[in-house]
Amino acid sequence: MKLIVLGAGYATRLYPLTLNQPKPLLSVAGKPMIEHVLDNLTPIPGIDHAFVVTNEKFAPHFQRWADEYETKHVSLPITIVNDHSTDDSNKLGAIGDMNLVINEAQIEDDIIVVGGDNLFSHSLEAFGDYCRERNAPVTGVYDVGDLEAIKKYNAIEIDDQDRITFFEEKPAKPKSTLTGIALYYYPRTALPLVHQYIAEGNNPDQPGRLVQWMYPRTPFYVWRVPGVWYDVGSKKTLEEANRIFSAMPDQETTNA
Repeated sequence: MKLIVLGAGYATRLYPLTLNQPKPLLSVAGKPMIEHVLDNLTPIPGIDHAFVVTNEKFAPHFQRWADEYETKHVSLPITIVNDHSTDDSNKLGAIGDMNLVINEAQIEDDIIVVGGDNLFSHSLEAFGDYCRERNAPVTGVYDVGDLEAIKKYNAIEIDDQDRITFFEEKPAKPKSTLTGIALYYYPRTALPLVHQYIAEGNNPDQPGRLVQWMYPRTPFYVWRVPGVWYDVGSKKTLEEANRIFSAMPDQETTNA
């Protein structure tokens, strides 16, 4: 199983913090965000290689980080993939970046895709168990508990088997408080659909758009993320994440 970490954004809302540092390498509770992400995903059995996709500006930053990280975590090889974009005007988009990694690395394996700025308070080992059991596309979901708050995310409706029956980005009139987050599993059998999505000229940004396109074509399931989840997109959420994760005992941030 391969892990793809999305880290090619420019995070302009966090300027000046991200002028010369990619958002996933900003520190939260004493270590880079991306390390929180990896620490919670690497307990999943079978992940044998991680790919971090980034841009021309930040590829050297990630390479320096990966070289140091690998000396401490020798069991997980990390490859930095440069999408060669230089700013928001020519970026490939999250789905485009995912497709790039699959093609460049010639991946013919199951993949887990995660946003490099998504913070989880618990290990995601159970996500891996669930995905293997389903052997179908899965998205992590989080209940924001507020129909008004979910309007800035996406809303998902599911049946009694946890299969997606409706998905809408930034809904004007949401019926559900369950939102899909940047945590996905695609079995190898679903990779041709990823290629098809891009080949047809669909919007390559916002990974939720791929879910929206794919769920009517193949069974797509959800998995509820335990504990606390943060999508760090602003200085406010970065400050909140720092405060909350700094207050957590180490065992809470590494074990379910």
